[in-house]
Amino acid sequence: MDAGPAERLRARLSRVVTNLRRKRAATPDAVASTHHRSIYILPTRAGLGYGLVLMATLLGALNYQNNLGLLLTFLMISTALVGMHHCWFQLLGLQVRARDGLPVFAGETARFPVTLVDTAGKPRPQLTLVGAAPLTLAAGGEAQVELTRPAPRRGPMALDRVVLETRYPFGLFRAWTQLHPQAAVLVYPSPAPHAPQPAMLPRFDQQGRGDLGVGAEDFVGPRAYRPGDSPRQLDWKAFARERGLIVKQFGGDQSARVWLDWDAVPAADPEQRLSLLARQVLDADALNYSYGLRLPGLTIDHDRGGRHKHRCLAALARFAPGQQAAAAAAAGHDDPKQG
Repeated sequence: MDAGPAERLRARLSRVVTNLRRKRAATPDAVASTHHRSIYILPTRAGLGYGLVLMATLLGALNYQNNLGLLLTFLMISTALVGMHHCWFQLLGLQVRARDGLPVFAGETARFPVTLVDTAGKPRPQLTLVGAAPLTLAAGGEAQVELTRPAPRRGPMALDRVVLETRYPFGLFRAWTQLHPQAAVLVYPSPAPHAPQPAMLPRFDQQGRGDLGVGAEDFVGPRAYRPGDSPRQLDWKAFARERGLIVKQFGGDQSARVWLDWDAVPAADPEQRLSLLARQVLDADALNYSYGLRLPGLTIDHDRGGRHKHRCLAALARFAPGQQAAAAAAAGHDDPKQG
């Protein structure tokens, strides 16, 4: 039996929506191009004032049958129409390429590198990406700008629409287009000002008599003083130079290990826990600890270094409240005391 008109229309709309989604598939370096159907133009305040002046001169020239006034009016109208034509074509044939920005902490400003490319082979003066400084694009050239967006919350943050506009050549018209290049930054949780010190794990090379074992005589580098450090490890020469209390760090100190554990953080609010864990990650990295991260449903083993720090912060940024509920449900299901 043949499908009804409503079903055929619904199927056609579904295909159109599917094609639009495919065209806007997210890629790290997606390119958005300007098309004639996506460019809009309206008069500016100066253009509206210019139009009122034209109307007044036209009525005055017609009323007094002044041919010179009519000539001047039509010349001004022609100038405005030519300016409108150039203003609209100023945005046609451009490409906007956006790249992923560097990670930031919540509350900071995310920065997206954006490249504007001319594909029509003509110069483009007075172009503006809203949120960046105006620029001039040479024929067939490209220009790089940086778009900034506030990052109030943690998690992946996509670059929203990019508005490209121009008022070239006379400022009587504003032409603009909205583009959607695919780019994102990862927003880490905002670190708390202070966080409790995580418990030290036993050092795997510490001897029973309290020394640091093999490698303790190998100097690694300085670090800030912490309460409880031995006075024998203080750099007294640096203290004499008024550089503060600095501890000499030796090879045996490299074995200091800690777990940054979700369940060990004293906070009821999940976002507050993430903030405290972010501070612990930064502190552990600054102290050159070997640290691991335990979250509900995720464990990152001990390591150190910049890559490990960003891996832990990224895990905190992507943490979903559902992970905690799923981990709690799994723990309850596996508990032999249940049921």
